[in-house]
Amino acid sequence: MFAFLLTLLILDALLLSVVVLLQAGQGGGLASLGGATTDTVLGGRQAVTLLTKATWWCGGIFLVLALALSLVPRGGNDASGLQERLRATAPTAPAPSAPLPIGGAPAAPGATPPAGAAPGAASSPVPTPSAAPPAATKPAGPATAKPAGAAPSGAPAAPTQPKK
Repeated sequence: MFAFLLTLLILDALLLSVVVLLQAGQGGGLASLGGATTDTVLGGRQAVTLLTKATWWCGGIFLVLALALSLVPRGGNDASGLQERLRATAPTAPAPSAPLPIGGAPAAPGATPPAGAAPGAASSPVPTPSAAPPAATKPAGPATAKPAGAAPSGAPAAPTQPKK
């Protein structure tokens, strides 16, 4: 059905082109826009000829066929070969992103956690409390270098905006 309507549309378009080109010009055209009367601008009333009627009929048939082609489904395969290959190579569902553990580094892509690990656990080991006391740390004094853009020691840190 689609191929038949498309063939009719192409034949109608060719016939419409021939009929329009065979018509005699009304004279003046766009050159009459500068200071002419409305009769010459709009073309004046002419006798209705066979070519004029054929032009209207071919134009109307063209519009109806174009509308019908937009509503009729294409026959055969709806997808082209390229679309089929893209569907075959595209992942079916996006990979879920696991939340980062507190204080841990992000897991490497493709790394799987051990069988006994929690679903949100990262592949890097989380330090566990041990019997030995942690090493004493020295409080940061004024002689310590601060990273650029860091807040003063007494001021709260500014919240960060997520990147888009």
